[in-house]
Parts: sequence; structure tokens; C-alpha cells
Amino acid sequence: MHDHHDHSHHDHGHGHDGHDHDGHDHGAELRAAPTRRLWVAFGLTAGFLGVEAVAGVLTHSLALLSDAVHMLTDAGALLLAVMAQRMATRPRTPRQTYGYRRAETLAAFVNGIALAGSSLWIVKEALSRWQSPPEIQGRALLGVAFVGLLVNLASAWVLSRGGEAQNANTRAALAHVVSDAAGSVAAMVAGGLIAWKGWRWSDPLVSVAISLLVLRSAWRLLAETAGVLMESAPAHIDVLAVEKTVRETPGVAGFHDLHVWALADTLAAATVHVVLAPGAHGVEVASRVAERLRAEHAIAHSTVQPEAPESPLVTLQRKAPPRA
Repeated sequence: MHDHHDHSHHDHGHGHDGHDHDGHDHGAELRAAPTRRLWVAFGLTAGFLGVEAVAGVLTHSLALLSDAVHMLTDAGALLLAVMAQRMATRPRTPRQTYGYRRAETLAAFVNGIALAGSSLWIVKEALSRWQSPPEIQGRALLGVAFVGLLVNLASAWVLSRGGEAQNANTRAALAHVVSDAAGSVAAMVAGGLIAWKGWRWSDPLVSVAISLLVLRSAWRLLAETAGVLMESAPAHIDVLAVEKTVRETPGVAGFHDLHVWALADTLAAATVHVVLAPGAHGVEVASRVAERLRAEHAIAHSTVQPEAPESPLVTLQRKAPPRA
């Protein structure tokens, strides 16, 4: 059981903060590679978008049109991701003291909304076509969907390279492209069934199936990015283990106001007030806690506020009710 104190009962001076960070962004070099990959994927996606849209109209295929809608969403999402990636490399300012790393997460959140919206539109359109599916050119549908699959696989391969530089932004773009590749497979299945079996209803049925899978991916993406935007503790960090680390650090008699969150999905942060043990040096304890948070929990940005133990008299005075 750790010592937990009411934050309002302490007068905190931050002249002795222990900071485990520096003034420049070490991630700028890593984010340059994802930006190039996003541009390549955008070029591939936007280049095939028009072809698939025209083919969808000519073949009367909802599967192709839905895939074209996905590719339109993909193109916009990839462009948004590039803009967010570039913004994230900008240095911090007196107003934006954390810099612009959250732009990546915000773009990923918007992309998740776009994924969900396009999926729901396809389901609605498929249900309206179920009763009387139009005449569809199955062989043309199959051929165009196959080319679209190749384009999507190429984009996915480009985006998935360089795992060390992955972030929520590139993962969101990759989710778009992978879902669109699945849409191309679904369109191929529908094209084959129509060409050889004459089952026109397979077009809206396959469209609904793939849209539900895309909707699931969108939900997971929204949940992940919403956690960052709401400053929840990162899923990969055990806060109870962090408490144990702080409590067992030499020189720490107790702590309170421990907060763990993420500036971006790849950059965890923490703040904590530690009560010093008798004879402990504040700067040394703060540095020790920060180093252990980095080494044991991969928390790269930490602020540790050391505080001297309070005497019982001071505690009673601070808890006394104010005079009328």
C-alpha cells in the first residue's frame, strides 16, 4: 500500500523536478521514413481510384463501387496521414510545449471515423440492392478487382516496412489499405460467382461481409487512439508495477499524484510526487526514480517532484478548517 496524500495539502515548488527528457525530438529521423512510405502508398491508391470507380459504374457492381469508396477514403486518409506526420516533426513552441506529436494520433482517430462511416454506407447500399440486384458483368468485375488487389497489396507492403518507425498514424493508414485489399478479394469472389453461377445477390452479400470486418478494424483503431486523446495509461504499461517501482526506489518514503499517459502512442510519460526518506537527497532520488521508470517501463518522459517529509504539526495546521 503506497502513501497517498491529498494534492491540495502540499505547497509544491518545482525547482527540483527530476526530468528524464531533453529539448529536442529524437523521433524526427524515425518519422521521415514513414512519411516517404505514406507518399508512395498515396500515389498507388490515388492512381487506381479513378479506374475502379469508372469500372464500378460500367459493370453496375456495388462491390467495385464500395471498394472505390474505400480507396477514396484511403487516399484522403493517406494524405491526412502525410500532413499529420509532417506536422509531428515540427519543433515545440512556447505555446505548444509538447510539440505536435498528438497530430499523429488525431489523424488516426479521424481515419477510424472515416473507416466506420464508409463501412456503414456500404451496408446501407447493399441492403437496398438485396431485393433486386442489377445486372452485373462478372468477368469485368473479377479482372478489375484483381488489379485493385495488386495495388492494395503493393501499398500495404510499402507501409508495413520498417517496423521500428511504426506509429498509430501509419498503422491507421495500413488498416485502410489492408481493409481495401480485403474488399478487392471480396469483389473477386463476387465476380467469380456472378460469372460462373449467375448469383447476382453475391455482390451485395460480399459487400456487407467485408464492411463488417472493416467496421471491426475501425472500432479497434478508434478505441486505441481515443485512449491516447483521453490521456489513459498506455495498454502496455502496468500502472501497479510502476507504483511498485517508485515505492521500492531507495530514498523514497512514499509518493502521491502518480499519473501515466502517452503524448503519442509511442511516447509514454509520467509525473509523480515522491516523499523523501530522512537524509535522502531530492535531486538524486528524482534522478533515480526517472532512470528506473525508463529502464523498467520504457517511460521516456518523466517528471519527478521530491518533497520533504512533513511534521505532524504542519499536517494538522494544513488540515485545520479555514477561519470564518
